Amino acid sequence: MQMNTPPRSTIRLTRRGRLALIATGAVVAGTAVAVPLLSTEHKAPQAPKKPTALVIREGWRASQVYDAVDKALALPAGTTRKTLPQAGLKLPNDADGNPEGYLFPATYPLDKKTTPQSLLAYMVDTANKRFNGVPVTAGAQRNAMNVYQAVTLASLVQAEAATKADMGKVARVVFNRLARGMPLQMDSTINYALNRSTVRTTESDTRIESPYNSYQRMGLPPTPIDNPGEEAMHAALSPTPGDWLYFVTVKPGDTRFTANYQEHLRNVAEFNRNRQSASPKAVR
Repeated sequence: MQMNTPPRSTIRLTRRGRLALIATGAVVAGTAVAVPLLSTEHKAPQAPKKPTALVIREGWRASQVYDAVDKALALPAGTTRKTLPQAGLKLPNDADGNPEGYLFPATYPLDKKTTPQSLLAYMVDTANKRFNGVPVTAGAQRNAMNVYQAVTLASLVQAEAATKADMGKVARVVFNRLARGMPLQMDSTINYALNRSTVRTTESDTRIESPYNSYQRMGLPPTPIDNPGEEAMHAALSPTPGDWLYFVTVKPGDTRFTANYQEHLRNVAEFNRNRQSASPKAVR
């Protein structure tokens, strides 16, 4: 039940205002190819060095991880996703076989024997080591969650926080909204449902039929929406104290948190003005 909350159709909880998006792709170590100096002496072209490591970035979705593994191992697109059932991943029962949230962001070594299955298993094993220890388990219990729910909350924090300094506040907004029976209304969950990354969420977007539509459905999404790092997980377990219910990144480096809806509307209006001045064709 919502308490003192304006109609859903008028609420915009988050407008992060981050216009620069990171393109999906493999980030690998050891792939640089030197450009030879001009010379009259003929030299046979050298094959590019094979990557020796794969970097999984914080906040990447599982789909991005699959694509990165394919590229790092020079496999046809879609290969890693297809091998998922044979990977034998040790996931929580709540995950129901979906590794989202458990492909831990880190640098993973590559060699001639590396396969998509071995890489995915390495990522999940790393996540289990980080998430299944006493500090995480105790922190989750302290907040009336299990570990899988904590990872899910951390994925929201990873997606929504503009900076690491904001992560604890974003986590507190989630807790405050859940405690008040308010929908989370986070654009990051809409983006996950639509498999996109954008700050331009429309009214029609908020009406889509999806278990990840946090405008229409109460509580946390059914699974994590990305693979969070340690800072996001720490924020989910130890959120910053505060009464905030809304936040918006008005401009880079300026995220404003408030418990007052009218103040939030003013902040959103300023965000929209900034976005329109940066992109004259913006419609919102």
